[in-house]
Amino acid sequence: MRISGLMAAALMLPVAASASETGELVTSHLYAGTLGEGQAALVAGKDAGEAEACFGWSVLQLAASFEGLAQDLYRYGATTPGTPAAAMLLGVGMVEDAVPANPDPEALSYAALRSVIGDFRDDIALAQISFECGGDANATYVVPVDVLAARIDFNGDGQTGDGETLGAFLAPLLGEFEEMPAAHALDEKSKSKGVAAAPDSTVGFDTADAIWLAGYTQVIKLQLDLVLAHDFEDFFNAYLHRVFPLSGLPMQDYSQGGFLLMDPDSDAGIADIIAAIHTLNFPVIDKPLLASIPAQLKHVTALSRQNWDLILAETDDDRELLPGPTQSSLFGAAEVNAEMVAAWRETLDVLDQVFDGQLLVPHWRFAQGFDLKAYFETAERTDLVMLLTGQGALPYLKDGPIADADSFAAANTAFGDAFFNYAFWFN
Repeated sequence: MRISGLMAAALMLPVAASASETGELVTSHLYAGTLGEGQAALVAGKDAGEAEACFGWSVLQLAASFEGLAQDLYRYGATTPGTPAAAMLLGVGMVEDAVPANPDPEALSYAALRSVIGDFRDDIALAQISFECGGDANATYVVPVDVLAARIDFNGDGQTGDGETLGAFLAPLLGEFEEMPAAHALDEKSKSKGVAAAPDSTVGFDTADAIWLAGYTQVIKLQLDLVLAHDFEDFFNAYLHRVFPLSGLPMQDYSQGGFLLMDPDSDAGIADIIAAIHTLNFPVIDKPLLASIPAQLKHVTALSRQNWDLILAETDDDRELLPGPTQSSLFGAAEVNAEMVAAWRETLDVLDQVFDGQLLVPHWRFAQGFDLKAYFETAERTDLVMLLTGQGALPYLKDGPIADADSFAAANTAFGDAFFNYAFWFN
């Protein structure tokens, strides 16, 4: 759900593969994993409002944000990314599959987990602000970045080895390559031996992409704010030993129980799922933060509009992350045409009406609509089960126009069954 950003007039130049001095500084530090050094070199330009420096600083800040989160998760023994998603979510086979990357993690408390989330939120917020600075419509830069070549010190040992690139990290999740170094890291000798090269993941980032990234970081931030506005300690105690299996959570020693229905592992996993569902009832502990969510959502839609204004003004076609109707896509068959852009803009208007409470959200049980804005502004707790089943929704029901298929008719016509895929891409 993030929005692509400002790709500006600079792209009127024929895109050569040569990066500017600022761009080369960004990529050299990103590929070396020396994120802090790169930010220090760019901070003066960023503080002066230079668009390319703002963008470059933000790229490094975004990488540093995820590096800090990865190191915190490692510190507390989070299970490895290779753990099957079904096992992590459903608890099946977690005793065998959930091997933490850190065999000797620190004990994790609820307060410590909130601090991890809060620190990540604050880091992302800094990147978001600076990405907007990088989206100056009057700026003209293109920074070619091979995103899979970014190096991140995942375990906090001060080193960034071959396995600590973004490509290597994503490889087991995507299942596309046994090894996924940067495409440019494969030498001719390796190619001659038949080693499959990773796809060229170089993006020509420009001002439009800065706004796109501003939108995506804004979406991440508002989701973290939504979590932090609530007390989720009961859920933490009931279920998160499945994510942090050796960090001293209350149910750590009971991931395998006695026989009930299937086998000890599966029965304990099912029990934890039931406990998790039972604890999806979160008291609101920061009402102003929860009440800020509608405005944050509208900021996302505003950035998306800004993004498309910049994209449609471009005259180049240089490895576009999100192309306009006259540009080529890095994603091959994924087409963007004028009808899609117009439908997306109309969809943004509909979403703003929902966020403002002018258009209500349908609830399967009621003829009245659910006022999303009223929920964010007045809720005392978020009980997901009761909201879904109906009783928890009663305080937020009201008469008025309700969003339906006709509200999104243009999007349904333009995107068809691929609407959600495009929505994620368009941001």
